Amino acid sequence: MRHKKPVLIGVGIIFLGLLAWTFSPALWTTQKSKRIDSRNLHKRQFNEIPFTKEGDLWFISEQGDTIKHIDVEVSRKPYEIQRGLMDRSRMEDDQGMIFIFPRPAPRSFWMKNTRIALDIIYVDANFEIVSIQENAQPFSEASLPSEGDAQYVVEVNAGFSQTYKIGKGTRIAFTEN
Repeated sequence: MRHKKPVLIGVGIIFLGLLAWTFSPALWTTQKSKRIDSRNLHKRQFNEIPFTKEGDLWFISEQGDTIKHIDVEVSRKPYEIQRGLMDRSRMEDDQGMIFIFPRPAPRSFWMKNTRIALDIIYVDANFEIVSIQENAQPFSEASLPSEGDAQYVVEVNAGFSQTYKIGKGTRIAFTEN
């Protein structure tokens, strides 16, 4: 009899300890947080960047007719060019971004951290489209080069070029606010 009592008390203490450990709120929260984080590693937390109209851009046919007008954000500083449309979850059909470089050169863009599919339009120093990378896929690190020297690059929603029949030879005109 004497030996059974300490054993029962010891087993009871171990049982209560395991029970307390199993239902500990701190442990449960930590495990739950780890589980959520590991399931969503591909989803990066960010604050949505609002569109800010900084200019107007027109796509112009070879005959001189306006095909489509869009509002644009202007990127000309190295940080703005590097960031581009990264971390945006949407863009309206009549919005885009124009990248302005100091001189014409072969250009290449990628879609790393870009959440929306885009058409990337390369434009030479004479404001004529030299090539288009259509339907560039979100988060891709593949290089998307121009087919000639470009001084300007315009990004619009994927499918824009096809919808409005914009291609090589189409010209652009733009103004900044």
